[in-house]
Amino acid sequence: MGAALLVVAATVGALNGSADADADAGRECRTVSFSVAGGTIAGSLCLPIGEAKAVMVLTSGSAANSVYWDFPYKPEVYSFARAMNTAGYATLALDRPGNGQSSTPPFWTVTASTDAAGVHTAVQALRHGLAGIDPFETVVLGGNALGSGVSVLEAATYHDVDAVLLTGYSHAIDPLVALDSVKTFRHAPDDPAFQGSEPGWLTMAFDTPEAARNYFGPHDDPAVIETSEQTKDRFSLTEWPDGLVATLPGATSHISVPVLLAAGSQDRLGCGAICRDAATLYAAEAPFYSPAAQLRTYVLEDGGDMINLSRGAPEYQEAVRDWMDSATN
Repeated sequence: MGAALLVVAATVGALNGSADADADAGRECRTVSFSVAGGTIAGSLCLPIGEAKAVMVLTSGSAANSVYWDFPYKPEVYSFARAMNTAGYATLALDRPGNGQSSTPPFWTVTASTDAAGVHTAVQALRHGLAGIDPFETVVLGGNALGSGVSVLEAATYHDVDAVLLTGYSHAIDPLVALDSVKTFRHAPDDPAFQGSEPGWLTMAFDTPEAARNYFGPHDDPAVIETSEQTKDRFSLTEWPDGLVATLPGATSHISVPVLLAAGSQDRLGCGAICRDAATLYAAEAPFYSPAAQLRTYVLEDGGDMINLSRGAPEYQEAVRDWMDSATN
């Protein structure tokens, strides 16, 4: 699908909703939506003042949405989008089908592959140019957890992006830890925030011991966990099978552009022991990537699976900015 199917909604303020004029100095954000099979996907497009060096298309993990990338609590620390905008990069944080401002199709129609097709539509629209916005020559994908699986599928299938950032992701997912994380799952219709949801939609409880172990670092701010619970969203269990396929040997070997694999050293769910340090992560993961991927690895000390929300987020953001400067030039 091309730019002809693009619908641009009204311009909105910054996602963090702060009344502080300085909180969002140097960027402009608006909501955009894209027509896809089964409805629309929406997202927040944030532009730096002046010409953007590139645009990052960002997809969150299972029970998160675009807010994960532009976090409302202490955005000067935890907003990945704001940090990239300050560095001169545009960001498009997408809501997967069924969450955020995207439409809600029947749950069984939503898979990681259909998510990837939606991301592909957004990428093509950005390359053709949105209403009032010039086309982007350089497009980079970024994902967390399930969103990384979606990014792998998009990049390996469509070959239409210039680089890929993967977080909360590896080829060493521990099945026992994955089963432990299932304890955080909740039927969305049973959650007060999602009453009226069709059976088949799920959400998570981020304020549980299992979530603390599997998604966050040991020293993460309790207010971050509370805000994650307040801003959580839905997902379909049918997104997981092919999302997990993206972590099997073979998928990433078809990515032919630079890849940064970033992880928290305490990410039990996404990579476990191989995330001890960047060298160990590289040694374990490099065999799964082609030479064209120019794989680079980064490990944030004490970071968790949701690396954007780790106490050391600014250090991680700096590592991404450094990689972006080299990968997109």
